[in-house]
Amino acid sequence: MSEVSHDPLRIAMISYYLPSGSKIGVGYQAHALANALSDRGHHVAMFSDCPPTDGARYEHHEVKMHGPMRTFRFAWRLRSVDFRDFDVLHAHGDDYWLWRRRCAVHLRTMHGSCIEEALHIPRAREKLRMAALGLTEILATLVADRTVLVSPGTRRWMPWVRDVIPNGVDTSRFNPNAASKTDHPTVLFVGTWHNRKRGSELAHVFAEHVRPLIPDAELLMVTQDAPSYLPDGVRVLGRLSDDELAAAYASAWAFCLPSDYEGFGIPYAEAMASGTPVIATPNVGARYVLDGGKAGVLAPLVELGTALVRMLLDEEYRSDLRRLALERSKEFSLEHVVDAYEVRYRRSIG
Repeated sequence: MSEVSHDPLRIAMISYYLPSGSKIGVGYQAHALANALSDRGHHVAMFSDCPPTDGARYEHHEVKMHGPMRTFRFAWRLRSVDFRDFDVLHAHGDDYWLWRRRCAVHLRTMHGSCIEEALHIPRAREKLRMAALGLTEILATLVADRTVLVSPGTRRWMPWVRDVIPNGVDTSRFNPNAASKTDHPTVLFVGTWHNRKRGSELAHVFAEHVRPLIPDAELLMVTQDAPSYLPDGVRVLGRLSDDELAAAYASAWAFCLPSDYEGFGIPYAEAMASGTPVIATPNVGARYVLDGGKAGVLAPLVELGTALVRMLLDEEYRSDLRRLALERSKEFSLEHVVDAYEVRYRRSIG
């Protein structure tokens, strides 16, 4: 861990989601960042709707909400919290009503765009909800002193925001040494069976295009909403512990997440840091993390089967992509990300 080069800061962090109560990636990222900052000697207090998370090394304040419209009411409830004793207020969402200065620095991280996500949601009611959240994100860029994007693609909806700090991967956990490769071709998926992660579509492509050519290939799916009946060669792993997930990434021959939208896509970066080449559909986050296709494969859904077959059969091709993925993943190490945030905190206070 890097040493704190100045006096430790008092940091209030806001995240409606945490791993203790939600599988949404923003919560995992907020938890990891809060722990890393605490390890550097800063005092971090997390304000969340979720209960305390196992392994948290930061202070926790539960702002529990019940009933409908919880995320909107959570944001309003934060107005009653006194943040004046903190040096930095770092929000991962829900800070759009905090327009009166609450402490020395108010920084907001945008983990994507709800407006962009609304374009890919099938149900009208959920589209409306996500669009409303998208408007609050735009308002938040005006309320905060400084706004940070996790990928440049989000500028489509916030062109006035120029600062980019990617999400971070704990490379002490996610690395090639976490496990050896399986003795047969395996593809790993991490996400949901339904909606924008498109796990069901991947399972169909795998059964139709990969298994007939590679009979011993397996699709391993870290998901909790898959049906009881699965196509041939598809196996559901359910929910894994952090160490089990790291081993799954490192042991797979390839990783595939065919989302139609990712603001960043932390599973791509975790796979790359684990020495596993990535195949993704060309969404906003995948284009950034895979460096426009230089550090992984970007293939539309109709070409996914062909891309998977080549990845599993061509060892030299797979080895080259593994090398490029590991090199690119250095940009997303948690240490690198925490360094960047510490610089933004200090400069803003100064």
